[in-house]
Amino acid sequence: MYRSHNCGELNASHINTEVTLAGWVQKSRDKGFMIWVDLRDRYGITQLIFDEQRTDKAVIEKAKSLGREFVIQIKGTVIERVSKNPNMATGDIEILVSELTILNEAQLPPFTIEDETDGGEDIRMKYRYLDIRRNPVKNNLLFRHKVSMEVRKYLSDQGFCDVETPYLIKSTPEGARDFVVPSRMNEGQFYALPQSPQTFKQLLMVGGMDKYFQIVKCFRDEDLRADRQPEFTQIDCEMAFVEQEDILNMFEGLTRHLLKEIKGIEVDKFPRITYDYAMKTYGNDKPDIRFEMKFGELNAVAQHKDFPVFNSAELVVGIAAPGCATYTRKEIDALIDWVKRPQIGASGMVYVKCEEDGTFKSSVDKFYDQEDLKKWAEITNAKPGDLILILSGNANKVRTQLVSLTQYRQTLGRFIESAGFKDSTEFFKEIPPELEQMIAQPQPQQPDPTTQAVMAQVQAQIQADQMRAQNEIQVAQTKAQADIQLQREKAAAEIQLKREKAQADIEIKAAEFNAEARLKAMQVGAGISNTPNIPNL
Repeated sequence: MYRSHNCGELNASHINTEVTLAGWVQKSRDKGFMIWVDLRDRYGITQLIFDEQRTDKAVIEKAKSLGREFVIQIKGTVIERVSKNPNMATGDIEILVSELTILNEAQLPPFTIEDETDGGEDIRMKYRYLDIRRNPVKNNLLFRHKVSMEVRKYLSDQGFCDVETPYLIKSTPEGARDFVVPSRMNEGQFYALPQSPQTFKQLLMVGGMDKYFQIVKCFRDEDLRADRQPEFTQIDCEMAFVEQEDILNMFEGLTRHLLKEIKGIEVDKFPRITYDYAMKTYGNDKPDIRFEMKFGELNAVAQHKDFPVFNSAELVVGIAAPGCATYTRKEIDALIDWVKRPQIGASGMVYVKCEEDGTFKSSVDKFYDQEDLKKWAEITNAKPGDLILILSGNANKVRTQLVSLTQYRQTLGRFIESAGFKDSTEFFKEIPPELEQMIAQPQPQQPDPTTQAVMAQVQAQIQADQMRAQNEIQVAQTKAQADIQLQREKAAAEIQLKREKAQADIEIKAAEFNAEARLKAMQVGAGISNTPNIPNL
């Protein structure tokens, strides 16, 4: 073994223990007579010390050559750390190194391997193996592993059977296009990658496997959007001889198990709301109800005025953003630009600021008075200091667009801060009475990092396409200008040539005239005349 312990487990109980560690050099601090090195592996960081009074000179010289991300192995003694670090699990100790082996040298990484790195997304994706060494990425992978293990444990305890289904299948009609794989053995024929194991799990039910599950990869050849990418993983389940309540209780139990085992959160009861209520109130069948930004339908109080945008709309709907009346015009314009992006598709947005003194200021003051705006505030439950955001148009599209606006986390950060993230335990103790009487929607999920990455890639592609189009336009304009200039130069050359030819013709005519005149003059001087002699009478 290259190590006797990992870099995250040593503490004061190991003092005076001889250990062997291996890992990556996080950083090195050389004070001349003493060198400290932070050694990192998946489990944590341990500080190494090289002391010229206690460490062999050759070892110190080798330590001076260490750079970031060198892979090393050390042997040494665990000693008490003089300056303890309470922020590190190993902050009470350090290793006095007696032997140092450089297993692999490393070039300077293109970005710092830190939680807060200086590397952009593109460079980190290019060097993904380096990015995985960072705690945020590493912890995401470990978190997913824990979730997968607990899912398998819970469902197995409930009598489910994990069955692996094929990836190379016959194409079946589903909601998206298939990815196809050509068959070498059967020329001209193809396999399809499964959009979901739907057919197979139905076969399993017919075959008597009444409880099936699988953590499975699915493939769908469709356009990228906020909650979809070409390949994704889902917890796929199927049950036979059950009713709706059985399914709800089973998977509410799964969610409670995951929250307890992974996050240490005890949950007793889940709120349930109907699909119709969710769509009307939140515009989404998986609403994030922690923020309570419920939709307020304004048709009755916004239409039949002199504002044609609202009058022609199937639905006029708004939300109240708590504490956002202080938004500047620049910030509001950023929201408007965001909802007008092709991915969202809104044609514009109306806003109303609910001032602290009870007055209202909106982008449509020309069409609506203070009484009208007050009714809007009542319907959207807006309070002084809140900002009302309103969209209009086709009912389904507008609800989807407004949902996207509420999920715009970066620009709407103050929404979340002012509404307040509730502790999950507290949240489930405060179920609104109106929701307890309704049935059946599972707890919503937050947008995952993969979805955000896909959205960022789509935005980058759009920007790249726009830049490419601008470059093509610029090239075309440059070419057109060059063609015009060439035509001008050609026309000028032709004019100049005609001028020169005309001048030459004039000079030739003048020379001929002068020569004829000189000839006549010479004839006159010699007494020669072309006049006929007339006889005398």
